[in-house]
Amino acid sequence: MPLLEMTGISKEFPGVKALQDVELTLEKGEVLALLGENGAGKSTLMKILSGVYRMDRGEIRIDGKPVEISSVWDAARLGIGIIHQELNLIPDLAVYENIFLGRERINPIARRINKVYLKDESEKLLDKLGVKIDVNRIVRSLSIAEQQMVEIARVLSMDCRIIIMDEPTDALTTDEVEKLFEVIRSLRDDNKGIIFISHKIEEIMEIADRVEVLRDGRYIGTRAVKDTTPDELINMMVGRELKDKFPKVKAETGDVVLEVRDLNVPDFLHDISFKVKRGEVLGIAGLIGAGRTELGKTLFGVYRHTGEILLDGKPIDIRSPGDAIKAGIVYLTEDRKGEGLFLDKNVAYNITLSKLRDFTGKLNRVLRAKEQEVVSDYIDKIRIKTPSQSQLVGNLSGGNQQKVALAKWLLTDPKVLILDEPTRGIDIGAKVEIYNLINGLKKNGAAIIMISSELPEILGISDRILVMHEGRITGELNDHEATQEKIMRYAVNL
Repeated sequence: MPLLEMTGISKEFPGVKALQDVELTLEKGEVLALLGENGAGKSTLMKILSGVYRMDRGEIRIDGKPVEISSVWDAARLGIGIIHQELNLIPDLAVYENIFLGRERINPIARRINKVYLKDESEKLLDKLGVKIDVNRIVRSLSIAEQQMVEIARVLSMDCRIIIMDEPTDALTTDEVEKLFEVIRSLRDDNKGIIFISHKIEEIMEIADRVEVLRDGRYIGTRAVKDTTPDELINMMVGRELKDKFPKVKAETGDVVLEVRDLNVPDFLHDISFKVKRGEVLGIAGLIGAGRTELGKTLFGVYRHTGEILLDGKPIDIRSPGDAIKAGIVYLTEDRKGEGLFLDKNVAYNITLSKLRDFTGKLNRVLRAKEQEVVSDYIDKIRIKTPSQSQLVGNLSGGNQQKVALAKWLLTDPKVLILDEPTRGIDIGAKVEIYNLINGLKKNGAAIIMISSELPEILGISDRILVMHEGRITGELNDHEATQEKIMRYAVNL
């Protein structure tokens, strides 16, 4: 008897049919991968299973018995745990407090929370994941990758029978992913059922037993991993053949747009120097903690620095993001939900925020007609899937949220565009669309700096690659000589 059966699951939001008669079966001791483009309904289906949303129609059975899941507490009582794609942590609490939030152990004598026990158990869970994080640290101070591991530890602490992992590897290094896979295999051996959502097909082929594909809110089919291929899965997912996963155009490079000389930020960056030309994509590679994001944020005015930044050959003084934007330097953050977008505001608000003065008239009132015209143009131009301009950005898929964040900066007509993990958490079809947008910007003479943890992406899109290690540039490769092996050698400073 299957551990879990979901049949006829349907869910609608205003203007959107998110799920239509979707089915899913999970066996005991199985890793089931759930695959589909952004907006296919994967996260919605899992939020129904974990009690975040209530389904409109359908039935859920566990061990053959119908169950009703009306809240996250119902799901927890049934042994269902979820690692959300959007990290679900309390930023101002410590690591151990987040791991056992709502399940604190009380010392019966002192009638206080037994912090020693919680810290010890938290350390054991993190050791099992192979990561070294001080359990007393405040979550806000952790990197995205470290927060992801805390989120995973939290769900493991619940000893669930059904574990949902929604894009759990997005912010992890190769070593961290392998450690997570060891944990998943151990859970499978313990007869747990794991639902694994990922856009990385190579990971699915490695860790999953079966793959279920959704498209446009509908069930398309299920395949055993041993009986399918990545190309078949991509075809099922997008409904068409993707011949080139990394479309790249050769654009004529022009003069140097941005030059950095001896850039230093205490504890982060050391003696950074490089140049970027018009029509060039400069890739920045390196392991987590190498200083890639800090470099992007420094150029955007987030961190105080010493050294020189030159734009079109002239020194510029960047002390804030406002200074950078005025100079023509913009930064697409790796954390679009936390730093890049207002999720509780609509599409139009988010896109026009970067040039709000252009859309305000007398008495600082927004010129709605002008705003609607420009926003409509960007929705069409970069193919943002949204029911309307007034749709809340938080209701869009990850790929479409990324396009909104990108449109916000394209509106400023930047000279230098810094893209930090531009395709994190989005599907292969949306990735190709982002790459094509990058190609269009290259042709128009923009200078692009692309920070990415995905080596195939760095190799496939960059014209030139800088590799960082512990805040320093340790290597430079052109696109003809670069390989994954060479990049990794520089990344570990061999």
